[in-house]
Amino acid sequence: MTSILLFCFFLTTPIFAGDIVGKVNAKLTKYQKDVVVYIDKIPGAKFEVPSEPAVMDQKNLTFIPRVLPVLVGTQVDFLNSDNVLHNVFSPDKAADKVNLGTYPKDEVRSKVFDKPGAAVLLCNVHPEMEAYIVIVETPYFSVTDEAGDFVIKDIPPGTYTLQLWSEKYRAKPHEINVPPSGTTEVEFELTK
Repeated sequence: MTSILLFCFFLTTPIFAGDIVGKVNAKLTKYQKDVVVYIDKIPGAKFEVPSEPAVMDQKNLTFIPRVLPVLVGTQVDFLNSDNVLHNVFSPDKAADKVNLGTYPKDEVRSKVFDKPGAAVLLCNVHPEMEAYIVIVETPYFSVTDEAGDFVIKDIPPGTYTLQLWSEKYRAKPHEINVPPSGTTEVEFELTK
């Protein structure tokens, strides 16, 4: 039995894989947080959509997380944990201009995001609520922490284009080489 489990593990985990470790810098450090860093589309590559949905909660009149990256084709469940009604919607094409309707506490509404791009999420009932779904074409992505740090793990060796999405800023893409093992370091400077 152990042999079968190990065999299955190696079928799903790259034998040779490297990591990308990096930092996103901004003049105003508050903008270093919640930046999505991802490997851009890899021509000819196909990726399995996660079997478990991603989750965005609504708690204390706040979307949690505020920024959620997902692979194209991923289902996102929108949970309402508040004691009030919420109505999640997006005016953006990447989200098919979705409107999930108004729903009460402990109810979940779902949406499959099948187009790459970024979409703002809003609540018709609470205009102060705002979040973002960033739909990317590879499973190799990360969200920066408050210091602007990020890690993308278990990337097959190769040369890739590393992109980022930021709510307010831009940065030039980086071409990176990921080794069969070990770490590639990269740094982005955000500009207007």
